[in-house]
Amino acid sequence: MKSECQNIYKLCRLPAWLNQDVAAERLEISPRSLSDYETGKTIPGDDVVCRMIELYGAPELAYLHLKENTEVGRRYLPAICLDELPRAVLRLQKESRDMQAIEGDLISIACDGVVDNNEQSLWGKARTELQELAGAALAVLFTRKEEKPLVRAAR
Repeated sequence: MKSECQNIYKLCRLPAWLNQDVAAERLEISPRSLSDYETGKTIPGDDVVCRMIELYGAPELAYLHLKENTEVGRRYLPAICLDELPRAVLRLQKESRDMQAIEGDLISIACDGVVDNNEQSLWGKARTELQELAGAALAVLFTRKEEKPLVRAAR
């Protein structure tokens, strides 16, 4: 796992005000297993992650787990930056405006249904903007409204 995200499981447990022993008991795993997950020694299985999400009230953990621990997630899921709600909303607005700035190019590309050689550069830019918009939208959905940010993912 990447160093800035190796403690995503702990970072999601802490706002739930559960210590490792109590969390492990409720997750039906050993405290040693939870410690290993939280220090990056091992990666929990999907069943354990689902229980963590439910126990901690942390739906963002699903995304972070997939993004950091699966090849599909690393390759194809957009980066998200979990931040305070106002910053997340402002970033979403900024990314939305960036998309509006290239809307004409995107429509031109889409008109004939084919991305030809002359449009490759514009298409690449549009894809990048769409990924940034999707990441910003997900960040708003996953932001804990009452808490400090959990993870600041590198861009």
